[in-house]
Amino acid sequence: MSYFPRVAFSRGIVAVKSFLVSLHAWGIHTTKELGFDTIDIFADPLDIDVRERKLIKRETDQAGLPIVSICCVAVGLVDFNPSVQRFHIDRVKQYLDFAYELDAKNVLLVLGEYIWNQEVIPPAEQWATGVRTCRVLAEHAEKLGVQIALELEPFALSLLNNVDRMVRFIDDVDHPALQANIDVSHLCLANVAPEELRRLKGKAIHVHISDCDGKKHGDLPPGRGVVDFLPYLREIKNLGIDGAVSIELEYSPDPDRIEDWVREAYTATDLLMREIGLRG
Repeated sequence: MSYFPRVAFSRGIVAVKSFLVSLHAWGIHTTKELGFDTIDIFADPLDIDVRERKLIKRETDQAGLPIVSICCVAVGLVDFNPSVQRFHIDRVKQYLDFAYELDAKNVLLVLGEYIWNQEVIPPAEQWATGVRTCRVLAEHAEKLGVQIALELEPFALSLLNNVDRMVRFIDDVDHPALQANIDVSHLCLANVAPEELRRLKGKAIHVHISDCDGKKHGDLPPGRGVVDFLPYLREIKNLGIDGAVSIELEYSPDPDRIEDWVREAYTATDLLMREIGLRG
């Protein structure tokens, strides 16, 4: 089980740059102390310097926490401006290089949305742009021996907001280095039935787990919302994914109790995974 430590670094949002290095180290070692097997990283290689990059690798190695995934949001990959597309292709390539540097397995990639309510630019054009830019990135990933995991976003105008579109996009890109991430709370919000995950057999490489209120994106610790996890986890187990189940949380409502927030999520997820047989 992996932890996506966006929460662990939330104290750094208001901190000056000089404190970020110590916060990265604190988050990594706290993740290990809480019982996680692996870790995902939420850090932009364009925003951190060589000291922080080296620290992340050194501290995760010392903690015995292999890095599974690095999260990248790159909505400009489907922008209609070629200059914006080029920037985001180069930016995601740097994420892939960063993943290679950290010995991570994949870059978790979040694509953008259809703009102008799909009324100015034909949706098919934005789709084709995303396919083209992602194929370029998949080719770069293959050279490095890493993969891209596309995230299904539950919002109305997201390019990839249901299993059908995820399958079609992966098939259109048609490159083994580009596969799917499965996010359980996003599936709930998008009204995706657990059985639909069977269509992602051989196409999924990573999993996010969190809870929600069934109406609005929340990324809560399991048990704080309405998600019925067991049917989704049974289908995920049957997919035979050679990857990790990562807890993805939004910021703790009480930053001073952030460790309690993460511990609660860990304990609940551990129980769910053991019940299904996803964790020994």
